[in-house]
Amino acid sequence: MRVHVIATGGTIASTAEGSDSGAAPELSGDDLVEAVPELETYADITVESVASKPGFDMSPGICARVAARMDDLADDVDGFVVTHGTDTLAETARYLDLTTSAPVVVTGAQRRPDERGSDGPTNLLTAVRAAAHERVTSGAFVAFDEELHAAATVRKSHTSSLDTFRSPESGPLARFTRRRIHWHSEPTGDDADLPVPDEHPTVPLVVSASGVGHQAFADAEARADGIVVAGTGLGNTTAALGAAIADADCPVVLASRCHAGPTEPVYGTPGGAATLAGYDHVRFAHGTPWEARIELMLALAADRVDDRFEQFDS
Repeated sequence: MRVHVIATGGTIASTAEGSDSGAAPELSGDDLVEAVPELETYADITVESVASKPGFDMSPGICARVAARMDDLADDVDGFVVTHGTDTLAETARYLDLTTSAPVVVTGAQRRPDERGSDGPTNLLTAVRAAAHERVTSGAFVAFDEELHAAATVRKSHTSSLDTFRSPESGPLARFTRRRIHWHSEPTGDDADLPVPDEHPTVPLVVSASGVGHQAFADAEARADGIVVAGTGLGNTTAALGAAIADADCPVVLASRCHAGPTEPVYGTPGGAATLAGYDHVRFAHGTPWEARIELMLALAADRVDDRFEQFDS
């Protein structure tokens, strides 16, 4: 089996040694692979670095570069591993899930290589084991804390815990032990039918919360091709924010701030999801607001908003 590792930075590649200004990505993909010689037990490894960014400063442009390299090498390797910062790791995994058909496992670390108990080597080993497995044939996944999750369901759940990546509704696909992989579900990805755009549309994220007024939405709409609103509960917003959504001139996708559960139009009154569902330009997402933002960005570029998000009858 041949597995190609694509490094993008993140905590897994960061150190704070000799720095007075905090940790930053310093290690290359070669450095990461050389630190885990056991990788060669599971696959023939090749490696490259396409970026050196912390997770909180990743961009769709870097996601597109990773997808392009995967497309270039798809005929020559059996699977891919992407090392990445954890803050936006789930977003990149979802981007790749929607745009690439080759099997790819995204991983990272919560503790740096220069910290005690660094989890980077174990996570990288888990990712390679998954990418090289005969059951992982397509789609994007996240390997972390000896578990494998589907990109469509996973989210970062804790700021610092090593088991931060969870799939709260479906659970992990597999659990890794020293000698075995215990499969709980079949590893399948999304349809991967959205192309990587030459330019990514602008999709701001607006969050509803107690007392949020219309101005937050108006400021976002002024520069937006589409907007994702992180609503409360089932996808509700304040009355003022609901009024701004009603008058929007671009597609609006409602997601929920909640850790798990769907959006659904139940409540009326201004700002209630049942009221918002009555507007032709409003759609509903299942999943986190930040993952909905990635999907809306790609769907807008492909003119595929209607078949990627749900529209309820008013």
